Amino acid sequence: MAPRNPKKSAGRFERSKRESVLQLLIKCARLVNEQALDCLPETEGPRPRPSHMALFPHIDREGIRLTALASKVGISKQAAGQLVDDLVEMNLVERRPDPSDGRAKRIAFTDVGYERLALGLQHLNKMQAEFEAALGRSLEPLRDILLPLHDLLEREE
Repeated sequence: MAPRNPKKSAGRFERSKRESVLQLLIKCARLVNEQALDCLPETEGPRPRPSHMALFPHIDREGIRLTALASKVGISKQAAGQLVDDLVEMNLVERRPDPSDGRAKRIAFTDVGYERLALGLQHLNKMQAEFEAALGRSLEPLRDILLPLHDLLEREE
């Protein structure tokens, strides 16, 4: 058996990553998230980090129980609890009584949290316009592909 060529293997691996649509989607999402966080206005106190941002897509109007949130993000209940504590300190989320179980709490956005999310979406729209200008084409066809994929993946949860 011939010895492996590490440079050749690394090159094949990098090509495979660039050929994988979903790998590129994951990488682009991470990079956009980092750029968006870098553009947040300076505030007193702690600022959200990427680990905090991972919680946001799973918190809806009704809120979510901590155990469900931890499960969706793929982290321990203790780790999710620490991230939620941080977000409570930033006044972005709050713990509310669960109407279906008086002992349980639901994590939900505060009014300030919704205001900050709206500002974040405005910033993402600005970034999208900048990307479209740099690429010379609209990202709307990508949205038209991602929305049904999102809905399919949401149903599978």
